[in-house]
Amino acid sequence: MEWLKAVAMLAGRILLVLIFLKSGIGKIEHFAGTAQYMAKAGMPYTTFFLLGAIFCEIVGGITVILGFLSRVGTAILLIFLIPTTLIFHGNFADQGQMIHFAKNVSMFGGLLVLLVTGPGQLSLDHLFGGRKRRRG
Repeated sequence: MEWLKAVAMLAGRILLVLIFLKSGIGKIEHFAGTAQYMAKAGMPYTTFFLLGAIFCEIVGGITVILGFLSRVGTAILLIFLIPTTLIFHGNFADQGQMIHFAKNVSMFGGLLVLLVTGPGQLSLDHLFGGRKRRRG
């Protein structure tokens, strides 16, 4: 039964962060358009914050999938979600924005669970941590 738990944790990590990876790649592919969208929403220093968003989504997503420094990657994604949710999805008069807000809050919950539980056995954190425990 432990193998099932390990596989479920891996699948959960992947599914949780696929949206961040897709979004980060989309921001790279449509850099100018994304910068314009951010400026229209009132974001200052759009290039700086856009590069930061790309970094958070790509690096945070990869670390969570690999389970390497997964808690750091999870924290990066949590920090990224706060301003993103409040700035870009706070218009509750727009049904679509309300749905995006709820989606982000749900992802925040999943990331909090991952932050507390860790990445599970099928992760580089567990592999390297296990080596340290065996040596000590």
